[in-house]
Amino acid sequence: MAGRSFRMYGKKRGNRRTGSKALASVGEAVAFLFFLVLGTWFMVLLVRMPVLPEWRANHDFVETTGVVKSVKVGQPFDGNQTGYRAEVQIEYVADGQTRRHWTYDISFDTPWAYSSDRDGQQALTDRFELGKIYPCWFDPRNPDTVVVSRGYSGWLWSLLVLPASFILIGGGGLIYAVLQWGKSAERLAAQAQLADRLEQFDDSTAGAKDFPNVPRDANLTNSPGTRLKYRLPIITTYGWRLAAVTLLALVWNGIVVALMVMAVRRAIEGRTDVWLFVLIVPFLAGGLWLIYFLVRQVVIASGVGPTQLEVSDHPLFPGRHYDLLLSQAGRLTMKSLIVDLVCEEQATFRQGTDTRTHNCRVYQKRVFDRQEFDIPQGLAFQQQCRIEIPAEAMHSFRADHNEVQWKFVVRGEAGGWPPFERSFPIVVYPKPAGGRRL
Repeated sequence: MAGRSFRMYGKKRGNRRTGSKALASVGEAVAFLFFLVLGTWFMVLLVRMPVLPEWRANHDFVETTGVVKSVKVGQPFDGNQTGYRAEVQIEYVADGQTRRHWTYDISFDTPWAYSSDRDGQQALTDRFELGKIYPCWFDPRNPDTVVVSRGYSGWLWSLLVLPASFILIGGGGLIYAVLQWGKSAERLAAQAQLADRLEQFDDSTAGAKDFPNVPRDANLTNSPGTRLKYRLPIITTYGWRLAAVTLLALVWNGIVVALMVMAVRRAIEGRTDVWLFVLIVPFLAGGLWLIYFLVRQVVIASGVGPTQLEVSDHPLFPGRHYDLLLSQAGRLTMKSLIVDLVCEEQATFRQGTDTRTHNCRVYQKRVFDRQEFDIPQGLAFQQQCRIEIPAEAMHSFRADHNEVQWKFVVRGEAGGWPPFERSFPIVVYPKPAGGRRL
């Protein structure tokens, strides 16, 4: 391929992006570790304080009977908070001893036992009459712990979903990062190459033995087009991105809501915690940004209709012409819709102890450009055009340290919608010697 018309390492042309894979891996691992630690801490806190005691009260406590000696709606004694709670003084026998204690349920001695709803707490105490016998349950480990009401607080148990989600996200991501940590870029590239080399034994793969470093196009020719021969697949991560962002936004904002409820409740009870409000501010800002980002992704993924590209033949060869069909659906007022033929090169190299990746766009040619037009409801905009692969173009290539990728990039901007960009990969084969077709 001596004498191609453009350089693969052009210094003043194209877009470049370099970065340290080792540093990126560290940052990724730290981010996942943060989610794992935060989720584990929140999970332990919930289990130790409200969940485990409530579960034991419903499963481990011993049932007996007791006589109600007194009932009242109590208030805190320390004066640092306001609120009301139902209080029942029960006399019962446990371990052969007669005991008398004020109680209600297992959260009786916790701060969240108090409520601002005095009438609601009064209704709880009205269920008990002085001098009557009622069932009660005491802790076999500590018979002085007794309750006259059991059950589950649904909102407490539902909070377990939040730390569980954080643990799954952080733990799964951290395991993936650790598994990839010990593998060099060369090893990962070799694994990718292994699949390609195995395809060389498939006689149905045209040119595999002649061009072992040229990516196969089996995944690009398995979908027939409606007007042209093949429909090209789209490179998109919207599905996974939407799922991940949605889960993260739900978990994050769920924690924000829980913190805000706690802070407001304490403020109503006269126990305003300034530091808790300070903690909520960055969490709230992050939650709002996640909601904005999620809405934007939903708009881009579903608001703008699907984009399709069909090509008259594949693989493509330098110096030859092909037909390309662009189809854009959706009821849109398009400001612009363009299609570019793009070639990018990726080089992986060592710099000290870091493995760096250099991306460079070495070729870009506009093959379609349409401005200011409308797409009616129920009708897709379709336009067929003629494209040419540069005669001296470098073919698609994949090796341990270098990769040359060809693709069509569709960029559009519609009134009232964010700009969108969608990519369609293609494979360019080397120019056949002596005009021979593969």
